[in-house]
Amino acid sequence: MKFKMLALAVLASAVTLAACSDDEPVTTAQLRAVHLSPNAPNVDILVNGAAVASNVAYLQSTSYLSVPSGSTTVQVQPVNSNTNVIDESPTLEADEAYTVLAANFVAQIEAIVLVDDRTAPTTGNVRVRIVHGAPTAPAVDVYVTSPTADLATALPVLTNVTFGVASGYLTLPAATYRIRVTVAGTKTVAIDSGDVPLASGQVRTVIATDATGGGVPFGAIILADLN
Repeated sequence: MKFKMLALAVLASAVTLAACSDDEPVTTAQLRAVHLSPNAPNVDILVNGAAVASNVAYLQSTSYLSVPSGSTTVQVQPVNSNTNVIDESPTLEADEAYTVLAANFVAQIEAIVLVDDRTAPTTGNVRVRIVHGAPTAPAVDVYVTSPTADLATALPVLTNVTFGVASGYLTLPAATYRIRVTVAGTKTVAIDSGDVPLASGQVRTVIATDATGGGVPFGAIILADLN
């Protein structure tokens, strides 16, 4: 994941905000953005009018950025364009963390705002959240098992998850897992993560995705919420 982070722009924005008032403390939130529109070109991402990432390709994401809390404008523009394909102003709570997904196909592109819980799990455990981000995939069931578990006898941890829906965080013992996503109500596998080692203390978000351009083969990306 290589793209140019314009940290100075964010810093300048924070400094300007701090200079606005000596009486009120400046509060911030953490914000991360993900390019999840399978047929969209590379994009630039702006926060409160300042570019924070440029030339972001499909399935890439920013790191967490410190932004002012309150109403915060998030804009997404195709590279070399001043046209906003997304222009949203979610209200961000101080000291909270958020992920904004630029999701769906270009003609229906939308911002999906997720509230992230970056609280560390108890010793020996991990926390995992699952997001259905594949616009051409039907509703799905999700299985989180050991790598060699027989899917035929496994029980899903989530059922009938539709596009745009995020689960809560699942707390699991630290181990190597295999995440399989099936068409809801069946054992027909649409996504197979293979081995996913998760170490104690980690918090992860797993997002089901379309192939570039849309459709199959479906895949997944894993984002580090903590550690």
